[in-house]
Amino acid sequence: MTIIKTEFALALNQVAGERGISPDEVIESIELALVAAYKKEYQGKEEEVLTAKLNRETGESKIFKESKDITPPGFGRIAAQTAKQVILQKIREAEKRTVISHYKGQVGTAIRGRIIRFDGYNAHMDIGKAEAVLPHEEQIRGENYSVNNSFTVYLKEIADDKFGNPRIIVSRNDARLIEELFKKEVPEIGNKTVEIKKTVREPGERAKIAVASTHGSVDPVGACVGQKGIRVQTVTDEFERKEKIDIIQWNKDDKLFIIAALSPAKVIDVVVDREAKRAKITVDEAQAPLAIGKGGVNVNLASRLTGYTLDIVQTKPASPPEAKTAITEVKPQA
Repeated sequence: MTIIKTEFALALNQVAGERGISPDEVIESIELALVAAYKKEYQGKEEEVLTAKLNRETGESKIFKESKDITPPGFGRIAAQTAKQVILQKIREAEKRTVISHYKGQVGTAIRGRIIRFDGYNAHMDIGKAEAVLPHEEQIRGENYSVNNSFTVYLKEIADDKFGNPRIIVSRNDARLIEELFKKEVPEIGNKTVEIKKTVREPGERAKIAVASTHGSVDPVGACVGQKGIRVQTVTDEFERKEKIDIIQWNKDDKLFIIAALSPAKVIDVVVDREAKRAKITVDEAQAPLAIGKGGVNVNLASRLTGYTLDIVQTKPASPPEAKTAITEVKPQA
């Protein structure tokens, strides 16, 4: 029984030549599938040891019981369908391996993607050669994930789903997305004269990024802000300017670092307990809202950035020490 030679030869050549699959692997898979097809169609419940032989030149396929040819009439049609299915499956597997291999090298970077489907929970994105999943827990609350909207995302991982198929997982709320965006905008980060020490975020609201210089003549904050704020503005544009980004000068002196981390608030005094990783911060009553931030976001991010539990103490101008009021305690979160 013969499969149409041109179809078989073209399909086999396509798999082997273009998809990076061994012809022997394809032939072996087809032969195993032919035995399974024969058993399903002709054998019933009878158990026999069968083998299939496929001529890679002609596409001719035969079924053998031991050394006896038991190929039934009309099996060629089944053989042709079986071979086609196997070849298509091998093509899909090869393409998937190629795509996954391509994107494995991009894990930990920022890429651009377009929404192609949103099921109300997960968003699915076209990222070029493959589809990526933006899970609900990796989204920014309030963002519009309508079809055809484009976003820059952080390629977080490639993980198998419950069926064992690899999925490309991307994120919009990972703090490392902020870092990758700055790496693209700030050449000083690329040439390592500016180093990102730590980044914390409340996605869609505010982020703080601590930077340091490895070269005395380079201002790390100025490098990240850019002339007239163009660099940081380009990053915030990725979030429609809804997420404010504070660029903080990292300092090995915990007290000075805490003062910087509470920006834009002006701090009167800081008392640091390094052993307990706790700090008491005194601010003027008028500066307290800035220090704490809307919903506590500013002090919470400062706490996470510095690793200290921060106690905000408000004081009225010219008031005696005993007039200090309203202590706000914020502990660093993971």
